[in-house]
Amino acid sequence: MFVSLVVVTVFMSAVLLVSAGAKSLRTRHITEQMTTLGVPQSMMTFLIGAQIAGAAGAVAGLRWGPVGIATAIGLTLYFTGAAAFHLRVGDRKGALPAAVLTMAAVALIVLRAATL
Repeated sequence: MFVSLVVVTVFMSAVLLVSAGAKSLRTRHITEQMTTLGVPQSMMTFLIGAQIAGAAGAVAGLRWGPVGIATAIGLTLYFTGAAAFHLRVGDRKGALPAAVLTMAAVALIVLRAATL
């Protein structure tokens, strides 16, 4: 069970760090997507920070269970919000990755709770 937790944690942390990196570069694609979703540019720093903190918390959660569970709950809320923002503007294609990551975050909760 712990091996599964490590695999999902590494996957989630990698995705979060790549996404934070892409947001920090503020490429035209990311900027246009955020504008379409109605996310103000002033929120980008917060989103980048949340993703980096999520990656760090997930890794720290491998050692300290309660931190891992708290982080996974936060990630579940983050990606549920992301999926909702995509669906709100009719972007089903963009909502799918957020929904998958929501499920991965829920898996982190379950796996970490099972390995306490």
